[in-house]
Amino acid sequence: MKVGKRQSAAGIAVAALLSVAACGSDDNSDEPTTPASGSASAGAASAIDCATGSISGGGSSAQKNAMDEWIKAYQDACSGTTVAYASSSSGTGRQSFIDKQVDFAGSDSAIKDDQKTAAAARCTGGEVVDIPMVVGPIAVVYNVSGVDDLKLSPGTVAKIFSGAITKWNDPAIKADNGSASLPDTTIASVHRSDASGTTDNFTKFLAGAGGSDWTFANGSDWKAPGGQGSKGSDGIASTVKATPGAIGYVELSYAENSGLSTAQLKNAAGEFTEVSTDGASKGVSTATAKDGNDLVLTFDYKTAVPGAYPAYLVSYEIVCTKGLDATKGALVKSFLTYTASEAGQASISDLGYAPLPSTVATKVKGVVATLG
Repeated sequence: MKVGKRQSAAGIAVAALLSVAACGSDDNSDEPTTPASGSASAGAASAIDCATGSISGGGSSAQKNAMDEWIKAYQDACSGTTVAYASSSSGTGRQSFIDKQVDFAGSDSAIKDDQKTAAAARCTGGEVVDIPMVVGPIAVVYNVSGVDDLKLSPGTVAKIFSGAITKWNDPAIKADNGSASLPDTTIASVHRSDASGTTDNFTKFLAGAGGSDWTFANGSDWKAPGGQGSKGSDGIASTVKATPGAIGYVELSYAENSGLSTAQLKNAAGEFTEVSTDGASKGVSTATAKDGNDLVLTFDYKTAVPGAYPAYLVSYEIVCTKGLDATKGALVKSFLTYTASEAGQASISDLGYAPLPSTVATKVKGVVATLG
């Protein structure tokens, strides 16, 4: 499928859904975002209980477009208040949080076990928690002449990116595509060269849905041999676009902006599904969160949900429940209360972001309410 127009998060979900979203990648600029003032909608303004002062966040650029919208609406409603977000990478965001350079971090992966002690040290009287806030589909993009409607099962995707399948007319790809004409072209797989939450989420999909066809651990760093590394999702998109026979993985917005073809992926219900925000929300509807305030999600790629798109990314806000000074703590709580609200989620629903299940959204609101 050739992608050229952003698909909005709307429609039917498996459970009642709250709109939360994500697009972008885990790379790009380190410059802080403080969007210019404009007129916030009445709905957004009425949902905001303003706090004063200034706070800064940083990390995953998967959150950048959402943060741009949220910050603009918040600052429009709360004159004199400043919220900044520096788009860089998940790893940079986590380290900046540990180093007390930001008041909250955006990360496409939960804070690592070996970082928790250092992170918790700044949370005097509280704890460090991961709060899922944005979700979006990961598109498998390709550049194969004459192939416009590629279908791939998770096992086939795993074999391609592990190097077990090297030709586009391999029997496994043929089996997924029926009578489609596939060329005898060498596959050029492209992965992230930098540490990336997108890679972490994509390899979770390969491990969870691909089964024994993926024998490598998931993680922010690419672990399979072979293939070509490119920095950032923009780098993958550019490389795939310029390389005949290439295949890679990027967030939906990068596929759209580059005009790249995207593969339909087979879900646990046995359906080949096109990449979409609605499909991603149905896919993540089977995720479960830990008990307590640290809402790290565990994904379930085996449960059959009709219409679910199986490759998706979840991005977190990493915060202290307590430990910031009173003014900053109040502003972090106020800002995240807005981003988790129905009005906040609705404001980004047309930016290529996918809804979270209502059960997770309810937990998110509950944890945000404890911040101080």
